Parts: sequence; C-alpha cells; structure tokens
Amino acid sequence: QVQLVESGGGLAQPGGSLTLSCAASGFAFSAYGMTWARQAPGKGLDWVAGIDSDGSGATYADFVKGRFTISRDNAKNTVYLQMNNLKPDDTALYYCAKDPSPSSVPYTCLLAPASCSWGQGTQVTVSS
Repeated sequence: QVQLVESGGGLAQPGGSLTLSCAASGFAFSAYGMTWARQAPGKGLDWVAGIDSDGSGATYADFVKGRFTISRDNAKNTVYLQMNNLKPDDTALYYCAKDPSPSSVPYTCLLAPASCSWGQGTQVTVSS
C-alpha cells in the first residue's frame, strides 16, 4: 500500500532554514505528482507547493514563493521541501501527499483529499 513518511521537521529560528523530506513507497513514485501542505495550530489545511511527476513543473502558494523550493529525486522515491527565511507564521504540521495524476495541480489534494494519499506529517516550529 502507499506509504509516505515525512521527516526533517523541528525547531528553527526566524530567518533560518529547514529541509523536509518525504520518503515514498508502495507505488510507482515517478508516475505521480507530489504535494506539500500544512496545517497551522487552530487553522485549516493550506496547500504549500506541488511538483509534477518528472520534476519539470513546480508551483507554490504565494505565501512561500521565493522562500520555499520543492524538488524530487525519483531514483530515491523522495520529495523535498527546502524552506528558507522561515517566519513564525510557517509554524505548522507539514504533510506530503501523492497526487492522483502525473501533474500536480494546485489545491487538488485539499479539494479532493480522498483522491490523494497522505503522510502523517512532520512538525515545524519557528520561534526565537
């Protein structure tokens, strides 16, 4: 079955950096787009970024554009989220998700969560 395991979360200072990883198994990783989403304390789920199956296309939410970079290594079945210039508002539980198609269409996994497969999340806390 599909398994997604996020890692790399932790405590970072404002202006700092973290890199999240999501290790995938149980499906043909290189055939599907992948998504990162987050849920801040007391708030709903937000779409953060997505990347197409071959890594050729990446899209970002406005609030992370220029600070976060999504990438993938299909040989390692892993998708990454490089987060720079972190802000306290970035504090959240970060999830990766398998998109239902090779193209990662923004917000697909939020609008139709049952069409995607989700990991358990990794906590990111940004605080001085």
